[in-house]
Amino acid sequence: MSTENKTIPAKFISLIASALILSEKQIRNAIQLLDEGATIPFISRYRKEMTEGMDEVQLADTKEQYDKLCELAKRKLAVLKSIEEQDKLTDELKSRIDNCWNITELEDIYLPYKPKRRTRAEIAREKGLEPLAKMLMKQQSNDVERMALQFVKDKVENVDEALAGARDIIAEWINESEAARNSIRMIFSREAIISSKLIKGKDEEAQKYRDYFDMSEKLGRCSSHRLLAMRRGEAEGFLRVNISPEDEHCLEKLDRIFVKGETEASEQVAEAVTDAYKRLLKPSIETEFASESKAKADTEAIRVFAENLRQLLLAAPLGQKRVLGIDPGFRTGCKVVCLDAQGNLLHNETIYPHPPVNETAQAMRKVQKMVEAYDIQAVAIGNGTAGRETEQFIQNTRFDREVKLFVVSENGASIYSASKIARDEFPEYDVTVRGAVSIGRRLMDPLAELVKIDPKSIGVGQYQHDVDQTQLKKALDQTVENAVNKVGVNLNTASKHLLTYISGLGPQLAQNIVDFRAENGAFKNRKQLMKVPKMGAKTFEQCAGFLRIPDSDQLLDNSAVHPESYGIVEAMAKDLKTDVKELIQNKELKKSIDLQKYITPTVGLPTLNDILLELEKPGRDPRSGIKVFEFDANVKTIADLRIGMELPGIVTNITNFGAFVDIGIKENGLVHVSQMADRYISNPAEVVSVHQHVKVRIMEVDAVRKRVQLKLLQA
Repeated sequence: MSTENKTIPAKFISLIASALILSEKQIRNAIQLLDEGATIPFISRYRKEMTEGMDEVQLADTKEQYDKLCELAKRKLAVLKSIEEQDKLTDELKSRIDNCWNITELEDIYLPYKPKRRTRAEIAREKGLEPLAKMLMKQQSNDVERMALQFVKDKVENVDEALAGARDIIAEWINESEAARNSIRMIFSREAIISSKLIKGKDEEAQKYRDYFDMSEKLGRCSSHRLLAMRRGEAEGFLRVNISPEDEHCLEKLDRIFVKGETEASEQVAEAVTDAYKRLLKPSIETEFASESKAKADTEAIRVFAENLRQLLLAAPLGQKRVLGIDPGFRTGCKVVCLDAQGNLLHNETIYPHPPVNETAQAMRKVQKMVEAYDIQAVAIGNGTAGRETEQFIQNTRFDREVKLFVVSENGASIYSASKIARDEFPEYDVTVRGAVSIGRRLMDPLAELVKIDPKSIGVGQYQHDVDQTQLKKALDQTVENAVNKVGVNLNTASKHLLTYISGLGPQLAQNIVDFRAENGAFKNRKQLMKVPKMGAKTFEQCAGFLRIPDSDQLLDNSAVHPESYGIVEAMAKDLKTDVKELIQNKELKKSIDLQKYITPTVGLPTLNDILLELEKPGRDPRSGIKVFEFDANVKTIADLRIGMELPGIVTNITNFGAFVDIGIKENGLVHVSQMADRYISNPAEVVSVHQHVKVRIMEVDAVRKRVQLKLLQA
């Protein structure tokens, strides 16, 4: 478990440790492991001694901070090179750049030296007006016309042109002044107001943004979802969004810095200050704050989306049961599929229990026959169009055995059914059959099925199309990877798509494993993985602990105990004069283990405690058990709702401002964060989770806007 030391800049380590409130040792070892190709799930699970128990979030934050500092270091080199090429790099300037670890400060230092397009100040310099600008900046003269007259020649036609050019140069100096920029930034950070207004003539098209037609609030208090909504309205051409502090305050501050005395020259400088602020400084700092506030809103929206996705991926599985999957529909009928306990398609047909066909009795007989013929244990119904009616139809159908009924989220099922993955799996079936298969499989194992769909299409985010797409993809991919590795997968049944997310694998190795399995039959043990083409020792180390083999000739292969620790378990068994099988089965034996005996320089109590937990129940699924849920039979549309009604529901999505709940009608209701508890709640995720069963009260119904306001009674 030891690793060779690699030189990581000490400054990087101290900056990251300070930012994340972690020790320098934790950061150094985490970066070392990441640089050596270890994955976040592997480090958090199997290298706890080295990182002192850092979790996936802390490791991901460390990686992000480290990558940013590496980028900043590259930028510093480019800045130094540019200034050096201009022959303007002094020892003092080099020292400032070397010691700067803030990108905004670095760009401010570089601004006076940054190659520019042909600005008004540059044109004035070409006319020879820089000396006049310097004279004005001394603010000693009370006769600026006489001063300017000596510059009226060649390209300068008159005194006014000379003074205007000099003011342009002064305005650029002010804009490039770090003191000026930091002063305006400080005022922006304390006082900036974000406002949005409706663009004239767009009121009918922009109705969904009517809350933002004339809105303003302090930028620092504007929540991420409101900011993203305004920015979306702006992008769609309905709103004009502005970020601005009190102009007078900014100008007063700049005057105090640059205007000295009350001479005519001072008046020229004051005029240049106003121009610099309105034309250069204010737009530049506004763009900076717009970008910064958008980045913060993106980060928060992505965090919420990733947490919702994590909860959805770790939703309770039904397990290996024979399932009837139904993709409901009215006119086109309900597509019905019968799946075996491994999710393989055995049979499919279409039934028409609803209008306009109304073959209810015939549909019942068909379903009864399928349940009997394929020994069905559970029914999964998609929650889309005709979902409630199909649920009631199945509830009214009598079977010769107990059959559990579940309503399953359809989000993303249509994306999957039209995808290449689905076409490759079911080339001879149409999208409706593939959709029904996906619904059935989602009940059996949500994680295994949802990994086939782009996480953005699963439907548990807000404004996912408005946030930084690279950052979003990175966060969601990491969330899927963490979830898959937390659960672990059966090496002999996992699909290529599921294996792709296993620590260290990726698409090519996942395909190689599937191909090897097809050629050689089921894996007999984890060691056999080393025979898979392109599987090296490092990759084996990263993936082995997350791959389970239930029927392996090595009992520990069906556990999260890493092969590198098998020797520890065997030593424990030997010391107790027994074998590994007896050790796993005998609780009293496990209780008698003295962990202190097995501590080494690289293996400490965290790893040993994890091993003991695994021996308690090898291969246990960390996900909770699934529960049957029923909507209120009297509520099917928004017209059935009455204020004060108390209804069961399922949480479908969580945002910063509340949670959306499916109460059995087409429209999800909203429980605002203020209606979640009798105490202050800052984060709805403190109270509810995705797919949680809840009880709610109807507070308000807006049938026109199709909005339902709810109060949470019980979670």
